[in-house]
Amino acid sequence: MLAAVLVVVGLAAVFGAVLGWATVRFRVQADPMVERIDALLPQTQCAQCGYLGCRPYAEAIARGEADINQCPPGGEAGVRALAALLGREPKPLNPDNGAVKPPVVALIVEDDCIGCTKCIQACPVDAIIGAPKRMHTVIAGLCTGCELCLPPCPVDCIVLVPPAPRPAEYRWPRPAVQSRSTV
Repeated sequence: MLAAVLVVVGLAAVFGAVLGWATVRFRVQADPMVERIDALLPQTQCAQCGYLGCRPYAEAIARGEADINQCPPGGEAGVRALAALLGREPKPLNPDNGAVKPPVVALIVEDDCIGCTKCIQACPVDAIIGAPKRMHTVIAGLCTGCELCLPPCPVDCIVLVPPAPRPAEYRWPRPAVQSRSTV
């Protein structure tokens, strides 16, 4: 019995070492331009740009497959920021991707919620919590206002409301990061 346990522990150690080596050896380096573009996007994950989220859209911009004017939540300020980063001329927002709207967050009317979980499955940022056949709620601080939870709701118990004011470090466009020096 002890020999079997030692064999299993030994195999686990060997496999762990091999996986650790493979992680270091085959690491894929991220494109720094994709990171910089993604940092300028509003992170709503709304898919209005035609991509499944802000990161895939940033990758498409970096590859030259997508234009910089496809993000309605980013608005004109987002287009200008992307143009400045990439050394391009700003252009008007593409109306095919939607219009700029004021920021909103989802709110579930608790008395009407039937607990179907369809809104939870549709939320790209996991801002909705709840259990099957129980009332759900939206964590307003996580909600990006993408509106993807509205269509699957069978009882139309989700409404969009203006968000509560957020501290400056959580607003978009993000404030410039300043280095902190220790004195």
